[in-house]
Amino acid sequence: MISVADLPETIAVFPLPGALLLPRARLPLHIFEPRYLAMLDDALKTPHRLIGMVQPREVPGSEEKRLHSIGCAGRVTQFSETEDGRYLITLSGMSRFRIREEVGGFTPYRRCDVSWDGFSADLGPTEVDRGFDRPRFLDLLGRYFEALSLSTDWSSLKEAEDELMINSLSMLCPFDPEEKQALLEAPSLTTRRETLVTLIEFALRGGSTEEMMQ
Repeated sequence: MISVADLPETIAVFPLPGALLLPRARLPLHIFEPRYLAMLDDALKTPHRLIGMVQPREVPGSEEKRLHSIGCAGRVTQFSETEDGRYLITLSGMSRFRIREEVGGFTPYRRCDVSWDGFSADLGPTEVDRGFDRPRFLDLLGRYFEALSLSTDWSSLKEAEDELMINSLSMLCPFDPEEKQALLEAPSLTTRRETLVTLIEFALRGGSTEEMMQ
């Protein structure tokens, strides 16, 4: 099993608004910009094949794109190249990290020195949510999907393990980048589920504090 000591101190980061990666989850990506094609080529040359997914942060009154301090690194586990030079890849979530500082250099993509401290559980076994009321959650989710005209494979969803269900929904539901960041930073599966429920309830209220839609 990989330990924190096996993880590099400097990684390439991919700032992509709304794209959330969580530990032990998988994120498909379509890579076509030249700077990110270079990032992928360089990542594939390393033993760890890690790319850090980070939410960019708007700076009021400026076009500058800063980075949130916490992201999640994924290992490139699948990739294929199209005839016109694009890549279709899958990142498998390894561990969250905290950005220490951005590293200058000659690469066209951004790189950061990172700390893995405080996220050792990300490298451990699958989490279990002991207080998960699955029937109640699925009822809430059904109303949310209906309100947004979303569809899913309900039979597979009902059979999924707690972590797979909660993390997959956190990644796939159409929340804004700041809400995705809150889901990423949740310290445990239970707090992530509680955050997810809060966001769904907020959406069902139409983004207000009024009574939830029935």
